[in-house]
Amino acid sequence: MNRLIAAAATMAALALSLPASAQFQKPEDAIKYRQSSMFVMANHFGRIGAMVNNRTPYDAAAAVANAEVVSALSRVHWAGFVEGTAGSAKGGASPKIWSERAKFDDAARRMEGEVAKLLAAARTNSLDNLRPAFGAVGQSCKACHDDYRNP
Repeated sequence: MNRLIAAAATMAALALSLPASAQFQKPEDAIKYRQSSMFVMANHFGRIGAMVNNRTPYDAAAAVANAEVVSALSRVHWAGFVEGTAGSAKGGASPKIWSERAKFDDAARRMEGEVAKLLAAARTNSLDNLRPAFGAVGQSCKACHDDYRNP
């Protein structure tokens, strides 16, 4: 069983290491991919936010489950940021992503790091630990959107 899991993980890593442009037939597919993954991630993040902001009762198991989804998705949507997918539409990807790719990638890694802390905080089963981690993820998302999303 462990060999099967290791083989599956290896195959997944190989698939993710393919050039991103080879993963999408058309630029629109890359855009739809990243928007869809961010949409789902935002929904699960919002469920944690409802608990953090006392709009729904705190449920430790639900917090962990939602943080796990956010964590997984925080690493996948970057594949959709391929050359030729910038736009001028409101809320779309700014061309600055590609002219400042190193800074964009740094922002992505910061967000992933904050999400990892969110998951760790959720696993403590403490709303007091979850609140600051939730805020830090929100700030990392906002910073990237402020810099790399069209107003």
